[in-house]
Amino acid sequence: MVQEIGKSFRRNEDRRLLTGQGEFSDDFNHAGQAYAAMVRAPHPHARIGAIDTGVARAMPGVLAVLTGADCEADGLRAIPHNPIPSTDNDIKLTGPHGGEIFIGPHVLLPLDKVRHVGEAVAMVVARSRAQALDAAEAVAVEYEPLPSVAHCQDAMLDGAPRIWDAMAGNVCVDTQFGDATATRRAFDAAAHRVAMDFHIARVTGVPLEPRAALGRFDPQSGRYTLFAGSGGAVRQKHEIAAVLGVPAKDLRVVSKDVGGNFGTRNRVYVEFALVLWAARKINRAVKYTCLRTEAFVSDYQGRDLVSHLELALDAEGRFLALRASNISNVGARIVSLSPLGKGSALVTGPYHIPAAHMRARAVFTNTVPTQAYRSSGRPEVTFALERLIDKAAAELGFERVDLRHRNLIPASAMPYTNPIGAIYDSGDYAKSMDMAMAMADWTGFAARRAAARKRGKRLGLGIANYVESSTGTPNERAAITVHGTGRVEIVIGTQPSGQGHETSFAQVAAQYLGVPFECVAIIYGDTDIVSAGGGSHSGRSMRMAGTVIVKAAEALIAKGRAIAAEVFEVAADAIEFTDGHFRVTGANRSMDIFDAARHGALSVVQDNEMHTQVFPNGCAVCEIEVDPQTGAVQITRYASVDDVGRAINPMIVDGQTHGGIVQGIGQALFEECYVEPDTGQPLCGSLMDYGLPRADHLPAFATALNEVPSPTNPLGVKAGGEGGTTPALAVTISAIVDALRPLGVTDIAMPATPFKIWTAIQNAKRG
Repeated sequence: MVQEIGKSFRRNEDRRLLTGQGEFSDDFNHAGQAYAAMVRAPHPHARIGAIDTGVARAMPGVLAVLTGADCEADGLRAIPHNPIPSTDNDIKLTGPHGGEIFIGPHVLLPLDKVRHVGEAVAMVVARSRAQALDAAEAVAVEYEPLPSVAHCQDAMLDGAPRIWDAMAGNVCVDTQFGDATATRRAFDAAAHRVAMDFHIARVTGVPLEPRAALGRFDPQSGRYTLFAGSGGAVRQKHEIAAVLGVPAKDLRVVSKDVGGNFGTRNRVYVEFALVLWAARKINRAVKYTCLRTEAFVSDYQGRDLVSHLELALDAEGRFLALRASNISNVGARIVSLSPLGKGSALVTGPYHIPAAHMRARAVFTNTVPTQAYRSSGRPEVTFALERLIDKAAAELGFERVDLRHRNLIPASAMPYTNPIGAIYDSGDYAKSMDMAMAMADWTGFAARRAAARKRGKRLGLGIANYVESSTGTPNERAAITVHGTGRVEIVIGTQPSGQGHETSFAQVAAQYLGVPFECVAIIYGDTDIVSAGGGSHSGRSMRMAGTVIVKAAEALIAKGRAIAAEVFEVAADAIEFTDGHFRVTGANRSMDIFDAARHGALSVVQDNEMHTQVFPNGCAVCEIEVDPQTGAVQITRYASVDDVGRAINPMIVDGQTHGGIVQGIGQALFEECYVEPDTGQPLCGSLMDYGLPRADHLPAFATALNEVPSPTNPLGVKAGGEGGTTPALAVTISAIVDALRPLGVTDIAMPATPFKIWTAIQNAKRG
């Protein structure tokens, strides 16, 4: 068999993207198009009174000013967000007392009230973008400000402002998992108990390409066309068609190149349906491109979890039980519950903890809705658990590496069912930890710390193990066509946003079909071509697409064998297929796969449904130098070892790991969507006041793979896009605290800015 899997091919798509030939959302235009601008709420919570559009309508170039009343008159519906994961094995969240979950209808333009700063209340359409923006400022909206609440714990208090009148309070999810009785008994019998509280702050994805959409309507065919970046065109098609109240066949969605996602683009935005609706009303294409300042108050955001963990240990440091509470701030309405569900299922991490009990809650607030953000829920629980283990080691006198090693799930225990019910497929956690420590020169740290101390600096070393899950939409479809010209086309329903699908998917097909890698073309992102598929999220792409590509390749080979048998006038079972050739067994007669395509149509369509989870895992080590005079930090070393199962293209996986590490470090040190609790106003509304990591903040990363194939799919893959992020929050803060522990600092809240670090040092000095 041609061996293409496991090779580090350079990405097929790079030349096109680097030479400016990419097709991003804002690159699409249509002759005579109009431009849309949104009128957004300045209040976190307010009743909407009269909306005076007269002045705006009279301004130069204005073609339409549309409000919630117009939406209602035309029968537009709420976005049908389905926030519950669709796989059988994801844990099932419920409303309070086991009831149905109220998600809060997501209408395009509200009529009753606004529920967060930045919520759209009207749309202006004009001949130019400047005219639309000017007219949007002239729309006069009467607001009756209402009390607001921004933090989930405040929203749970008696008497807190209610975000939705249909609910008695703001808690929309309240579910318990695990064995409360066994956990209580283990705590009662424990020699040691430790506990910590955490707030994993709210962040936003900040993809390089801002949100953009171009909507067209053809009155002759009655069809709509939307050009917009997304995490999956098929899902967008069905949900937007439901909003418009039209059959799905009457909407085409095109998502070509996508300039970053990280979860931010996986759900439908109101502007996507609005530009289509407006295009029909004014009979011309309508384009909308989000300003960066708009994105900070309207892009779906991430994280924002309050967590409480308690760990019970015996006298030798063996973990006995874990008690946990996760409270997710879902914002003004539920867009996704993936972070809460996925994180809660993995609260015990890669450790053998015999008993656990978890309470998972979600709470409405007057903030932007949250959605899955890179690694969706797992960095939060990894951060909490690893920081708690550090505390246990420091306070109870255990060595932190030994404490972790003693409690890691051994490879011999796989498959392993954790106390919440997740079934880990495979992994050698101890080996990954040993590899990461060796790569970071753990044994040489003491000498480096002493040298730093002589320079007046404090050096710290952090370590964090992790396990995460990969599930995602369980259905995927692949259509493979072999052309006699020497080209293989594969239509797939995933949606790349920098992951290198055009390369890694081609490697899988090339190996199974025995054709040159360069002959394979991957087609995606146009629902007139792609009829089914789950998009790209939850680390699903390679596992789901790779599996169905293998399945389709096998069906294609069977079809090609029949063609060859007819040409050679032998029975089909007399034809063997190796290295891209159909050969008559025992005879010197053969044809390659492209010859077969010239003799008969060689194409197949295959579907696959897969609910089984896989569990990527690994370990990270971070070394940080702190200047105690200023609180400034410098990351001096960072090592990461990841088990992604079988790596299809190790170089692409390495790049994914690097990007993931940077995002995790960004949250640990710089990033936070801070909302002022008294006013509900977001204080980070631009790149001037939302910190992001830069290349000069980071060292050269040391990365390696510990490949333990998954038994759940034919390729043995797990996932490689999120592992870099998952331990990064924990290991970064762990290193800072380790550096400052001799000064009396035992914890630092994220983001660990120089001011926070300096303040913690001063507070420790004062006792």
